[in-house]
Amino acid sequence: MAIHEHESPLAGKTVKLVDGREYRVEDWADRVIGGQSWAKMHGHPACIQYAARAGMSGPLCNDEVLYGKIGCYGELIHMTEIAGNEDGHTDN
Repeated sequence: MAIHEHESPLAGKTVKLVDGREYRVEDWADRVIGGQSWAKMHGHPACIQYAARAGMSGPLCNDEVLYGKIGCYGELIHMTEIAGNEDGHTDN
């Protein structure tokens, strides 16, 4: 069972990240990559990349993580990495 019961309100939308890149949101990471936390998806390339970027502590290590694409590459993005959403608030 996925951590997030409902689809992200950003699913299907393109958002701007705080670094200026555009990111096409598919849905919450747990709903896209097997129904579990990104931290438990050992071997998944997007999860490995995210873990390296997030470190193993701090605000990026919870499950408020989206799966989407920058160009043709799948990436995980924490809600606080979206421009205008640095507080990480979500209604879902």
